[in-house]
Parts: sequence; structure tokens; C-alpha cells
Amino acid sequence: MNIAKNMEFIFVAALVVAVSVSNAFAAPVAPAAKATNAVATKAPIATVVIIGKRLTAAQKAKRAA
Repeated sequence: MNIAKNMEFIFVAALVVAVSVSNAFAAPVAPAAKATNAVATKAPIATVVIIGKRLTAAQKAKRAA
């Protein structure tokens, strides 16, 4: 059996074994109630209001120069 011809199969098999082992030792997922509290404690989005006067044509020309 030529290993070079079957390298893709060996890689996929090793990947499947690695993922299976990592899932076996993985920490449990957080409960749904804990995830809901995190969403409820988000701060409101800040709104920025800019107040100012528009430039006159003379002021625009002066700035462009």
C-alpha cells in the first residue's frame, strides 16, 4: 500500500479523531438562562447630536483657498 496515495484519507481520519477527542473533553455549554441575562444587561446605544450653523458661501470659499 502506497502511503502517498492515501495521504488525504489519513489526514481526514486524523482530523475526525482529533475533533472527537476534543469534544469529549470540552467544557459544557452555558445554560440558556445565563445567556439570557447577558443579553438583558446590555447598555443602551449612545446617540450623538451635532448642532451647528451652516457656513456661508464666503466662509466656504475662504476655507477652500
